[in-house]
Amino acid sequence: MGIERAAVTGGAGFLGSHVCRALLDRGVAVVCVDDLSTGSLDNLPDDPGLEVVVADVTEELPVGGRVDLVLHMACPASPVDYLARPVGTLLTGGLGTLRALELAHRSGARVVVASTSEVYGDPVEHPQRESYWGNVNPIGPRSVYDEAKRYGEAMTAAFRREHGVDTGIVRIFNTYGERMRPDDGRLVPTFVRQARAGEPLTVHGDGEQTRSLCHVDDLVAGLLAMAGSDHPGPVNLGNPEEVTVLEVARRVIEVTGSSSPLRHVAAMTDDPRRRKPDITLAGEVLGWSPKIPLDEGLRRSFG
Repeated sequence: MGIERAAVTGGAGFLGSHVCRALLDRGVAVVCVDDLSTGSLDNLPDDPGLEVVVADVTEELPVGGRVDLVLHMACPASPVDYLARPVGTLLTGGLGTLRALELAHRSGARVVVASTSEVYGDPVEHPQRESYWGNVNPIGPRSVYDEAKRYGEAMTAAFRREHGVDTGIVRIFNTYGERMRPDDGRLVPTFVRQARAGEPLTVHGDGEQTRSLCHVDDLVAGLLAMAGSDHPGPVNLGNPEEVTVLEVARRVIEVTGSSSPLRHVAAMTDDPRRRKPDITLAGEVLGWSPKIPLDEGLRRSFG
C-alpha cells in the first residue's frame, strides 16, 4: 500500500478490528488506540506488528513516532452504546476527531475519518448522494450520534482548509459481520442472537423501513481504497441492495435454521424510513463496489 505504519482509533471495536487485521495482512505495522469501552482486546490478533495503546481519544492520542496513515474509527456506533454515553459520543466526534487530525498533521500523514449514513438522518432524498445535506433532528435521542459525526465532518473539512492536512471522509452505511457484539442493539446481531436462542425476532414498527447492509469485508476494502487515494470525500461506502427490516429478519431465520417467530414492537424515535447509498462516486474515484450479496454474507458470518 505504500504505508509502513498506521494508527487506528477504535481499533478494538467491530469495524476497527477488521481494519487492523487487514492492514497487518498487508504488512503494515498498526497502532491500535482504544479505551475498550465498547471494544475488546479479544477482537485483535496476536501479531508482532500490532501495538495496542489503551487511551481515551478525546484526551490524547499517545502514539509515539511517525505514522503514514491515521484511520479515525473511534465512536460508539450502536444505539445501546451511544444512548448510554450521549455526551461521550459527542466528545468523541468533536475532540476525538481533532486529536486524530492533529496526529496526522504532526506526522504528515493522510487521515481517513469514519463518518456515517446517519448524517443524512431520515432522508427525503433517495438514494442518498454525497451532495445531500440531510434531514436530522438535532435534539432527538439519536442526535448524539448523528450530530457527532456531522461535527466531525465539519472539523475535518476545516482542518484541511486551515492546515493543509491530507484528509478523507467516508460515510459508512449499515455494516455487519463477524465480531459484532450480540447485545450491541444493532439490527443484524440482535436478530441473530434472538434467532439462535429461539426467541421472537423483535421488529420495530411495521418492519417496512429499509436498510442497505454491507458485509464488513467489502466495507474494509472500501476504507483501504480511500486510504490509498487522495480524495477528500465525503464518499459513501455501503451496499445499495435495499431490503426491508422484515426481509432481514426472515433471511436471518433462514440462515440460522431457527424457528423463531416475528414480534412487532413500538417504532424507535427518529428511525429512518429508507436508507440506500448512491455509490457512483466510490466507483469513480476508488474503483470500489461491494461484492458480497446479503445472503452470502449472512451465511459466511452467522450460518
